[in-house]
Amino acid sequence: MAESERPEIFDRRLLALRRARALARLATSSGDADFLLAHAAADLGERLAAVSRDFPLALDLGGHRGHVSTALAASGRVGTVLRADLLVEDRAVPGAALVADDAVPPFADASLDLVASALSLHLVNDLPGALIQIRRALRPDGLFLANLLGGDTLFELKDAFLLAELETLGGATPRVAPFADTRALGALLQRAGFALPVADVDRLTVRYGDMFALMRDLRAMGAANMLTDRSRKPLPRATLARAAQIYGERHADPDGRIRATFDLVSLSGWAPHESQQKPLKPGSAKASLADALSAIEAERGGKAPRSD
Repeated sequence: MAESERPEIFDRRLLALRRARALARLATSSGDADFLLAHAAADLGERLAAVSRDFPLALDLGGHRGHVSTALAASGRVGTVLRADLLVEDRAVPGAALVADDAVPPFADASLDLVASALSLHLVNDLPGALIQIRRALRPDGLFLANLLGGDTLFELKDAFLLAELETLGGATPRVAPFADTRALGALLQRAGFALPVADVDRLTVRYGDMFALMRDLRAMGAANMLTDRSRKPLPRATLARAAQIYGERHADPDGRIRATFDLVSLSGWAPHESQQKPLKPGSAKASLADALSAIEAERGGKAPRSD
């Protein structure tokens, strides 16, 4: 599909605006709504610390108040860390590095040893293209680490809005972003040319007093609805009230607190290098299945099953 034909799922200008507003609020508040990003950054740091090699030059792609940069530095595996974000200035963090769009990372081929991203890439319109650009920016045997929202993230909120709008308005508009599943994201790593790709998911369930408390956190994160096809009209109060009621009826615990699901999909892949492990070619095995079954049955004192 040509670039001009690629659907614009997310309004990236609105994303930058809402992220700037969120950062301004966080700079003057306790920062409690940063819990999800802090968790994601800590996960990246832990996974990097388990890698038995060093990375002289790393990129924190997405910025996000410096959580990822701090985690990379604390891992003991990284030399210099560059922090790139959509925003010209992040007043909550001193010494912001550079302005860059994570949808089109502007880095020369083979210029970085490590690229890490937390909770940004699920809002990119052309994720396959972004992954290709990241892989190209890595030096051979460079590492890509990321986590992004996927799977069933916020399915409860999507369910409540859909039913409430159908019931009160006779139709529904998109309110929650579409999220890719783990298998699809792993396949994208392969398509982008990463070696040894891995994708797994960590499900977090966060509890709130009601739907409106969840929505306040999403706004504080800069993660309110930014779909290009979103409705520009505010929801009637009756529809919001009905959505909150449905949420409580269908997705609450016995104590009345509602559940909000966040599926954090972790991705990792390496820029190809000749030193890396490679899968065996078909037909290159040293022993046949029939021989293995015969050996097992001989130990058990039984007859080997037929392998044909």
